[in-house]
Amino acid sequence: MDTQHPSAPSRARSRIAGHDHPNRGGLIHDNSRHTARFTVIGNHLAQHADLSLLAIGLGTHIQSLPPGARIDIKSLAARFPEGVARIAAALRELEKHGYLRRERLRVPDGRIVTRTISCNQPPAARHHRPGHESTDRERERGGDRPVRPAPAPDPAPAPSDCAPGPRRKALPAVPSPSCSAPALLQAAADVLADLRRHDTRLLLSTADTTHLAPGVATWLERDVTPAAVRRALTEGLPEGLLRRPAALLAHRLTALLPPPPPFVPPDPEPRVRHPFQNCDGCERVFRSPEPGRCRDCRAAPREGA
Repeated sequence: MDTQHPSAPSRARSRIAGHDHPNRGGLIHDNSRHTARFTVIGNHLAQHADLSLLAIGLGTHIQSLPPGARIDIKSLAARFPEGVARIAAALRELEKHGYLRRERLRVPDGRIVTRTISCNQPPAARHHRPGHESTDRERERGGDRPVRPAPAPDPAPAPSDCAPGPRRKALPAVPSPSCSAPALLQAAADVLADLRRHDTRLLLSTADTTHLAPGVATWLERDVTPAAVRRALTEGLPEGLLRRPAALLAHRLTALLPPPPPFVPPDPEPRVRHPFQNCDGCERVFRSPEPGRCRDCRAAPREGA
């Protein structure tokens, strides 16, 4: 009984919980409760599986801004160092997943402005069931525990302003020229194709160009030069992304259509002035295209007869 076993431990070791093990790595939160100047951001945005990190950060920044703040591409590019192209791509991501919605409105002075609506909980996030997501505390306490069955799905949410809009509408009608000659329509199509050189947002498809060409042809038919048509279509455009540039151009072609030019009668034909001739009978000077007798000398023989 007094035999010693050097390989046996001197005393029993206490079992250390997995979440308290000193060699366990990972994130540890040192949180303090916010009482002022804070924004509640859903995990569906902060941990979105399909959004890029830039889009998640930009979406968080936009949700923290007060109403009325400018979030167009130029303002965001001036605020952050990522540049216009990357910020525009991030805005498109947020718009695709329902976190942003843009509407075009006409203000009383006739200009068209873009209103951006930020949705902190788009329809896709509201359909998410909270039972599928565990908190950080649950992960620390029982990362290896079996997952409990998810609860029954919630009823469909009520429609809201962040729901997807209706199907894309057809382009507005444009004026039609009185004479649809192929050369006139080709000149109108050339004017539309040249717009992207002056504003890259006015890159039109073939279908849009075919729809808008009669409207431009009506302007050209009314003695408006191609340069004047281009100025009417490109000046004073709203800032930021144009969602439907063809619809905006169709509206301008109709609303800004100039009246027909005033009627100018053609100049009357100039009166022909014949050269002077000497009468062969009385030597009197008269105008005639050919030499001969004057009117009185031609009438005298008839009177004698």
